[in-house]
Amino acid sequence: MYLYPKWLRAWHVLNAVLFLILIITGLSMQYTDKENASYIVGFSKAIKWHNFAAIVLIINYVIFVIGNFLTANGKYYMIGRKNFISDLMKQLKFYSFGMFKGEKHPFPVTEERKFNPLQKLTYVLAMYVALPLLIISGIGLLFPEITIKTIFGVSGLILTDILHITMGFSLSIFMIIHIYTCTLGSKPTSLFRGIITGYHISDDH
Repeated sequence: MYLYPKWLRAWHVLNAVLFLILIITGLSMQYTDKENASYIVGFSKAIKWHNFAAIVLIINYVIFVIGNFLTANGKYYMIGRKNFISDLMKQLKFYSFGMFKGEKHPFPVTEERKFNPLQKLTYVLAMYVALPLLIISGIGLLFPEITIKTIFGVSGLILTDILHITMGFSLSIFMIIHIYTCTLGSKPTSLFRGIITGYHISDDH
């Protein structure tokens, strides 16, 4: 099944590269300062590359949102109310026990359903909650003059920084889990090939 159009594949690859740059430079800024030796990347270089990658990420995210709005890809992120909780529990049970017993996937990929219930919930939270919060807090740190000075007596800049780090950490964990689940196809490399060819190989787990 052809499920990954060229624009989506290009967005996905660029997004992955940008996240790697942001993680590396973010860690470098966290554990390095102007006076100390470099942690991974020098402090000044880390700031420049982090800001550059962040700007490109924002542009790339806008393309993602517009692409989902204008193409059929957006339907895969729509969460229906009917049976969603029970379907989510079925998927959790499968990932916890079923797939180790060789059971069939309860929600195989089709042209109408690219994500299983757990994937859908996770992707919606990542792409429409965590990533926007990461971007908004990042803009607040890049332009501290627009950040609220205090919130309930606490520095708005500190709270913005905490939010940015929390969302960055959460999305980093999401990325690790995402890579792992991509090895659960009919073969460990089958789902990765899909991002190159655009075609999904059926009978995946």
